[in-house]
Amino acid sequence: MAYQPPKQGLVGQVFDVITLLVLTVGALYLPLYLGFAGAAKTPNPIANPTWEALGQNATEAKQWAAIGIADPAAANDIITARFDYSFNWAPLIVMAVLVIGYFVLVVRLSDREYREVIEERFDPKRR
Repeated sequence: MAYQPPKQGLVGQVFDVITLLVLTVGALYLPLYLGFAGAAKTPNPIANPTWEALGQNATEAKQWAAIGIADPAAANDIITARFDYSFNWAPLIVMAVLVIGYFVLVVRLSDREYREVIEERFDPKRR
């Protein structure tokens, strides 16, 4: 007798796919919405900028013009933006709790399902 795993219905499959999609999108965008991730750049503009004041040579100025930015004032915020290297413990702790919680959840659910499959396949009482 070959092992026949239990069949999942169409409604269950659709529910699983939608749940996984929502969890994936949530995992990707939730940190951005909560302000835990992303490019936190703060501009430090120079008054009346020139290409030289922005630290750009003639070749770099030519490349800026090639992408449609010929005025140094238009590139001022881009060039002078600096990353915000401040650190906040709260997002780190929240992320650690979520990752550890997810790991525990996966291990527990996997263990339960693994035991069910072993019982279905090898339990002598079921034969």
